[in-house]
Amino acid sequence: MRRHSIIARLGPVDKAKLDIKDTGSVQTTIRFIDGEKKLAYGLGQLIDALVRRGVMPSETAVDLSILSAIITAADTRISRATESQDSWTREIDLYLPVKDAALFEPHTAFISQILAFLTGDRWRIFVRPRPKEYANLVEKKQLAVASFDSVCLFSGGLDSFIGAIDLLDARRNPLFISHYWENSTSSQEICAQRIGAVYGDMDPRHVRARIGFNNQLVKGSDSETTTRGRSFLFLSMAVLAASGLANPDIVVPENGLISLNVPLDPLRLGAWSTRTTHPFYLARWQELLDRLGIPGTIVNPYRFQTKGEMVKACRNQTLLKKYAAETISCSSISKGRWKKLSKGHCGHCTPCLIRRSALLIGLGKDDTGYALANLNGIKMNAKSAESEHIRSFQLMTARLKNEPGIEAALIYKPGPLRDYPPADVARYGAVFKRGVEEVAMVISKVTVEP
Repeated sequence: MRRHSIIARLGPVDKAKLDIKDTGSVQTTIRFIDGEKKLAYGLGQLIDALVRRGVMPSETAVDLSILSAIITAADTRISRATESQDSWTREIDLYLPVKDAALFEPHTAFISQILAFLTGDRWRIFVRPRPKEYANLVEKKQLAVASFDSVCLFSGGLDSFIGAIDLLDARRNPLFISHYWENSTSSQEICAQRIGAVYGDMDPRHVRARIGFNNQLVKGSDSETTTRGRSFLFLSMAVLAASGLANPDIVVPENGLISLNVPLDPLRLGAWSTRTTHPFYLARWQELLDRLGIPGTIVNPYRFQTKGEMVKACRNQTLLKKYAAETISCSSISKGRWKKLSKGHCGHCTPCLIRRSALLIGLGKDDTGYALANLNGIKMNAKSAESEHIRSFQLMTARLKNEPGIEAALIYKPGPLRDYPPADVARYGAVFKRGVEEVAMVISKVTVEP
């Protein structure tokens, strides 16, 4: 195991001597500003796109976005297999220059706790003042102030497609934020075009940014594919936009089953179960915004709905039926390359199974192309990768049937729900049960054999 220190530097004059807490750690320096004072690695692209739309982010939110970038660098470029003691838990220190160190420093331990919950790693964060030459990283311009009333994450997935339709159909004025990296996010542009054809050109209200780092960033370490920290980056992008608006909603459109992400079997406990939109995690983000004085209210309007219920309740059924198949839900659309299959939905991972059930139940049809096309009456080997998540759903279906009320306890497996009143907690339990029952209808005729 090797501890890692990721050091964020700004421009050439950022030469402050740092008090590296673990001098034996692997030190990786990332320089974020070139000679033109423009943030690199996609952050400058994001800020420029916001400013063009009349959104002037705050310097505090810029600091948070730089922090999210070095978190992304650590999370995606430090291998769990070689850099941790247990093939999972990494030890990572982050060094960050900020506009107001007195504001940020009291909350570094809190941010570390958020990250530990999200990724399962041990994080430490150390801040220092920015060099005076970089006191302001957003160039203030006299532009018309944007009138957006909300900021919405837009991934190109089915949930975000529905979320965008619902906001626009309700005559809200949202700004959509997308992150892209690989070709799997081409669906963002396609979905935006489909929505724009009905509700007006999306370009003035859709910002896409490519934030990431090359594979050789961290010396001596392979890249990491688990990407448990990705939602910290996504939310920080939305918060960057929100900081330039008047207390907007920050909308995270995610169905309740995926948001809770209750482990379906004993092998999916702890950090092995993602927590990217878990209610506890979103509550901690809201607390962080309040602590830092950044405006915005984080909301998931679909937290008590299954994906099938989201589909049924979508405000524009015609648009959804026509283009739902163009959205992306698969956890890894490139996994089929090992079998020389083209990129697309595998049909058997957890997101694909939830998608299949939702579209069949909600729309009565599913035109998505799946590598595993048929789930009707097939037999699968329990040792095959294709059967893993199907078997897990079948086990959970049986458990919910045989142990009435057990969902009330199971929903605490991924994390606490102490921020919510008993009535909300009961609704979380109910949406988990209904979500599993939706999937059960689709896989009921699949036989998994030893």
